[in-house]
Amino acid sequence: MTLSIERARSRKPISWLTLLGVLLLPALIGGVLVAALQNPTDRLDSMTAAIVNLDEPVTINDQYTPLGRQLTAGLVEGSDDLDSNLTWVISNEADATAGLADGSYQAVITIPAEFSASATSAGQAISDGGGTAEQAVINVTTPDDGLVADDLITGQIADAAASTMGTMLSEATLENVLVGFTTIGDQIGEAASGALELATGARSAADGAAELPGGATQIADGATQLASGATELGSGASELSAGLGTLSAKTREAGSGASTLGTGLTDGAAALEQNGLVPDELFSAANGAQQATAGVKSGIDELATGLSGLQAACVGRETTDPVCVGLAQITGSLPELQGAAGQAAQAAAGTAGGLTAFDTAASQELAGQMRAAGTGATTLADGLGQLAGGIDQSASGAAALSSGAGSLSGGANSLSSGATALGEGASELATGLDTLATGTGDLAGGLRTASESLPSFDDAESTSLASVIANPVASNTQANTIFGPTAIPLLAAVVLWFGALASFIVMRAYTARTLTSRRSSAALTLKAFAPAALIGAGQGVLVAVIVQIVAQYDAAAWWPFAGTAVLAGIAFAAVNQALVALFGGIGRWVSALVGVIAVATGLISTVPGWLASIGGALPTAPAFTGLIAANGSAIAALIVWGVLSIVVTTIVVALRRTTSTKAVLATA
Repeated sequence: MTLSIERARSRKPISWLTLLGVLLLPALIGGVLVAALQNPTDRLDSMTAAIVNLDEPVTINDQYTPLGRQLTAGLVEGSDDLDSNLTWVISNEADATAGLADGSYQAVITIPAEFSASATSAGQAISDGGGTAEQAVINVTTPDDGLVADDLITGQIADAAASTMGTMLSEATLENVLVGFTTIGDQIGEAASGALELATGARSAADGAAELPGGATQIADGATQLASGATELGSGASELSAGLGTLSAKTREAGSGASTLGTGLTDGAAALEQNGLVPDELFSAANGAQQATAGVKSGIDELATGLSGLQAACVGRETTDPVCVGLAQITGSLPELQGAAGQAAQAAAGTAGGLTAFDTAASQELAGQMRAAGTGATTLADGLGQLAGGIDQSASGAAALSSGAGSLSGGANSLSSGATALGEGASELATGLDTLATGTGDLAGGLRTASESLPSFDDAESTSLASVIANPVASNTQANTIFGPTAIPLLAAVVLWFGALASFIVMRAYTARTLTSRRSSAALTLKAFAPAALIGAGQGVLVAVIVQIVAQYDAAAWWPFAGTAVLAGIAFAAVNQALVALFGGIGRWVSALVGVIAVATGLISTVPGWLASIGGALPTAPAFTGLIAANGSAIAALIVWGVLSIVVTTIVVALRRTTSTKAVLATA
């Protein structure tokens, strides 16, 4: 069945079948493209990829670590967020190479031998305190004749797997680092506490050492006084010894004259009873000697006790400390000195007692018995001999006492010198300990500041922080496919444009009887435009229906989409009519170029600026914008393009209604 619509470049009328083909062309093209490109990740299992795991596992802290095997498992299992995954084949190098060559595999993922060692090198370098960290790399190989988007899909999957494993390793490493911060901080805190205790102890020791010089000075003064007293004691003991020697000689002289004395005793009995036998000076000397020797003995005993206490403080320093050496010398000479003092005390006591007893006996008994001259004189001579021997012993003890007192004086002088040296050393020690206390206090403060400056985290905080630091920025984008939300509007606009072009490849832009027709130019334009506009509207409806079947738009989004598609089909029909009417066959080439530019500028934003400017000025631009989200400006732009195109076609038709005689004759 034919229609009254004129066919382009032919006198043969257009049939309904031709119009049906033009009507269905955009729907068929758009349906095929949308079905092929919509959500390709839902059909990943139609692609086959091989995994070649050459990794050599490593052992870290006695734990076997096969990261290549773990990555392989992660690729095969896929992400839980994806509906499908590639069909993975665990293969070897030879099979993978052959599979790429014959088309069995669309990609090969090769995990190199050093993968585990490189992936764990950063953590090992941190743990060991040195070393070189290396980045682990996996290789993705695709065939030279692979399809356009296959590389993108396999590369994205491999990158996601590598990124996930890298994040996992980074989290583990950072968690150990954060835990290490806490451990270091605790240890520095303990060190600060220890340094503070050390500073306190050093300060106490410095205070104690500061008191030592005063004690040492007192010891030195006491030792000097002891030396002076010992010197005086020695002088007195020497004088006592000389006096006792004289006394011994005189006693012997008295003994020798005792016989002579016997004859005169009777005459002197009365005088003896009145005055006593022994002179008062001799009693005074004997009593003084007794008191002096007793005092010396008591002082030496007390000195021995005090020096023993001092020597006990020198344990461990008997040979290194001058004071302790002097104390040892003095203590060593004390037993001899104590013996001599004891003997002197005993001798002096015996002398004083003998004199007292002699005087008493002589005064009481001799007074009555002196009258018996012979017997008494003999007894007196014997007693005087014994007395002379005792006096000799006393003289020897006094001489020994003088010698011991000299030794005591020398030891006391040594003690004084040692105490002075002790005072000087104690002063230096106090200064050093004070410096140590100050420095240790500063150290404790610095360590405490360092401990408080270091962060401290518990296990949960370490895990959380490590997770965020290892992956500090995340994206909630859903753009996991090359067929994004604007792809369907772009394909719809382009196929509607080429559908309008197809209409005017089949039909004329205006009737061949334009010159002879009696209708107005506008009527002729609208008569040629009407079937193309109806076809464009039908194409818009069919494209919208196909899109709804494939993309499943909700009603609120589909109805504006469908309305914009119908309007775009009508406007595109008007623009293509104007291009063909104005430029003829060249207009169809221009229309095809417009469609290509629309595709090029709608796929990606990185096109050159001049080309993007051209694309934005084309009639496909408002259609693309309106199909994404219907808006008044896009609809108004499509209406303007349609009206202006009809006006241009009308002007062209009007111009075609004039001709020359030569042209008329040529067609006759």
